[in-house]
Amino acid sequence: MAEEAQAPAAVRHAEEVMGTVFSFDVRGGEPEAVRAALAEAVAGLHRADALFSTYREDSEVSRLARGELDVSRCAPEVAEVLELAAEAERVSEGWFSARYRGSLDPTGIVKGWAAERAARLLAAGSGVRGVSVNGGGDVQLLGAPEPQRAWRVGVSDPLRPGGLAAVVSAAGTRELAVATSGTAERGAHIVDPRTGRSAVTDLVAVTVVGPRLTFVDCWATAAFAMGSRAGLAWLESLPDVEALLITAGDEVRCTGGLAARLG
Repeated sequence: MAEEAQAPAAVRHAEEVMGTVFSFDVRGGEPEAVRAALAEAVAGLHRADALFSTYREDSEVSRLARGELDVSRCAPEVAEVLELAAEAERVSEGWFSARYRGSLDPTGIVKGWAAERAARLLAAGSGVRGVSVNGGGDVQLLGAPEPQRAWRVGVSDPLRPGGLAAVVSAAGTRELAVATSGTAERGAHIVDPRTGRSAVTDLVAVTVVGPRLTFVDCWATAAFAMGSRAGLAWLESLPDVEALLITAGDEVRCTGGLAARLG
């Protein structure tokens, strides 16, 4: 069999960090080099947790929120994440926010950013053909797992435990991210930035698909807080973004181009 038709070797790993599990699946590349890059990626996740955790009094974000540091004295990752969060807030017209009840809290963007960064680090390795990084159900995909086969991600049905609402395919693209916000796993944890209280919405889940997990994670959170009507209209306006919204009444609403991403 020709080399290009063979399935590339797989290196897999699961790491508990940031209060969840990050799962890695790397295809191709020299296994020892991949494992070294994987160790670096995992270390990056733990560093992000140490920098951004609001549960750690000594984290740079906690110290920043208390006024003990300014951004210029923080690690460069802090300024990077805060700039990305400001961009997400601008694009969402304030429906995504890096503040929680008046205090700095960028954790709504950190997990997606950290997972995407880890995936891109791994994909840069020589001979690596495909990378999947799943951070607590939100996934960054790069490349492909095998020749002629695309990455696929199942989207859980929030109203039917164990069932799938859809399967998203990365066919035809070299990078794809899938993120879901909702109440099925963590209850009513999404805050309406305008009120500082739990979002009052007709939705139980929003799944957003796009190139970068950093942003699709933010868009899912923002659209959930908006509700189905405003959220769908806003998501339709974003370039290279598709979405699936499920209401408490079991109504499914989709952006116009989502069907091309299912399979």
